[in-house]
Amino acid sequence: MINKQLTNPKSIVVVGGSSDIHKPGGKVLKNIIDGQFGGDLYVMNPKMDEVQGIKSYKDPRDLPEVDLAIIAIAAKHTLPVVETLTQEKNTKAFIILSAGFSEESEEGAQLEAKVVEAINKVDGALIGPNCVGLLTPHHHSIFTEPIPELDPKGVDFISGSGATAVFILESGIPKGLKFSSVFSVGNSAQMGVEEVLKHMDENFDPQKDSKVKLLYLETINKPQMLLKHASSLIRKGCRIAAVKAGASDAGSRAASSHTGALASSDAAVDALFRKAGIVRCYGREELINVASVFMHPELKGKNIAIITHAGGPAVMLTDALSNGGLNVPAIEGAKADELKEQLFPGSSVANPIDFLATGTAEQLGTIIDYVDKEFDHIDGMVVIFGTPGLFPIFDAYRVLDEKIKTSQKPIYPVLPSPLMAQEETKEFLSKGNVNFPDEVNLGRAITQVYNTPAPSPEKTEIPSVDDKMIRAIIDKSDSGYLKPEDVQELLDAAGIKRAGEAVATEKSEAVQKAKNLGYPVVMKVVGPVHKSDVGGVVLNVDKDETVEKEFNRMMQIEDTTGILMQPMLSGTELFAGAKYEPKFGHMVLCGLGGIFIEVLKDVKNAIAPVSVEEALNMIRGLKSYKLIEGVRGEEGVNEDLFAETVSRLSALLKAAPEIQELDLNPLLGTQKHVTAVDARIRIEK
Repeated sequence: MINKQLTNPKSIVVVGGSSDIHKPGGKVLKNIIDGQFGGDLYVMNPKMDEVQGIKSYKDPRDLPEVDLAIIAIAAKHTLPVVETLTQEKNTKAFIILSAGFSEESEEGAQLEAKVVEAINKVDGALIGPNCVGLLTPHHHSIFTEPIPELDPKGVDFISGSGATAVFILESGIPKGLKFSSVFSVGNSAQMGVEEVLKHMDENFDPQKDSKVKLLYLETINKPQMLLKHASSLIRKGCRIAAVKAGASDAGSRAASSHTGALASSDAAVDALFRKAGIVRCYGREELINVASVFMHPELKGKNIAIITHAGGPAVMLTDALSNGGLNVPAIEGAKADELKEQLFPGSSVANPIDFLATGTAEQLGTIIDYVDKEFDHIDGMVVIFGTPGLFPIFDAYRVLDEKIKTSQKPIYPVLPSPLMAQEETKEFLSKGNVNFPDEVNLGRAITQVYNTPAPSPEKTEIPSVDDKMIRAIIDKSDSGYLKPEDVQELLDAAGIKRAGEAVATEKSEAVQKAKNLGYPVVMKVVGPVHKSDVGGVVLNVDKDETVEKEFNRMMQIEDTTGILMQPMLSGTELFAGAKYEPKFGHMVLCGLGGIFIEVLKDVKNAIAPVSVEEALNMIRGLKSYKLIEGVRGEEGVNEDLFAETVSRLSALLKAAPEIQELDLNPLLGTQKHVTAVDARIRIEK
């Protein structure tokens, strides 16, 4: 639990404080002193009476009471100091910089657990171990550099990796990105990224606190906490971007169903971020670019004007925006002609607006004013302005600064001349601006932000199902795949339309049940996982003799326990499924079915519960959505019925959390119905 002793202490002791600023204990002390900490500052060092001008104590029992202890001594010496400080010195906050704990060995993990236990006994707060520290406006308790000049309107940054935190600061600061606070949580022994974000949400002050949060995570131990508080902050007006590293092996686990093969821990992260409204990034530069976009007013539409005196970068930016689904629309008409008259001959206002290498600062201001006030179909603009070094361009950058602060539409500056316009760029950044040195990276960042959905509603509406019937079926069943008749009853209880079917274990029974269903029928083996791979599916069976012949053949297939028969139905093959992902809960998936799911793997996923509206967004986000709409005269699928089926599947999961994997494949969809033809459900108690 984060407390005021951690974020705004009245007193700090650096345990292991040193005069050697090349050691963590020396550097953190220097940073605290240089940061002009306003409270009482102490050092504990058994060999010195004074360190960097600060009184040093040799024994923790000699210290006065102290709010925050920063520990920079060997792991094996940490526990006795923590116990003395918590029990005798009323210390309620700790930042443990030292390594040698759970990240190193089982012995270290046991030591770490004892340290956490000692701090928890006094309701204390712990950051670390194995971290670089903490930066707040009140104290610079960090042993690394660079240390940004903290700004309340800057970014709150929470990192699971100390080194990565440093590198992100190094990347962001030269571009003008401001920071409000930095938390390096290290091993997250007591508090991880999720807990820090929770604290920011529960204590959010819209008048004073930063509205931009950056996260770097290597593990997500509490996804539901992250989802709850990230989405809450975004609903309060914040914007959040995150890197979740360690995804490369996510899809390597074996699975016994299509859903199991397509769902993975990394797919769960994607689904979690989408549901929360978090912009997912995959690297440091990407995170910084997205954060820099966040520092501008929100882009309200998808139409961008590009203002430049360099054609090539404008073309590359146009490609990046278009590839991300944004538009660089034509600018034409009387107002466009009027603007062109005010530029040098040869200039173009068609969009990109190219006012040539000889364009002036005054012309730049005029163009921006026209885009802002006269071209109503434009939602935002990018200004690309560099120099070949022929003359200074301070005047252009001053105009750009003024317009960024007064324009009603967001203006993203691309200043691509860090050498030739070094002084001009420095002045521009000193006025609180950020710079995007590369136009393509900017374009990608804008599209990432624009295409990230808003967080899902706090309460998700899902269809009502027959909970009593669902529980009765689950409670009487053993772990493993459910019997076909139990699957049928579960689908009925969930309100999911299914094809009529019957299972036969004798030849005469098969003939009679085929007649009852009505020819033609489909025959499928019961037992094998991939029926079609073993010759376990026969279509258009239309007479008794064929039923008898195929029954005899199919019962010889390995693992077959019976033959399932269904009436032949037509329609577009669809897929819906679910898989339980540890910690995250159930993931719900949908897409095209049949062989398409194996070949195209075009699916969308979401963390349950899934509303009908969220299911519709999943369906419309499929690359194959045009096939669902219907192409070249082919009948499409009733996407509302498809979405309701996906949402009802989600409701089934809520009633039966024991479900581990579920496949509805295929669902057959037409404009009139979406019907489950084949279903498999595995439960685990």
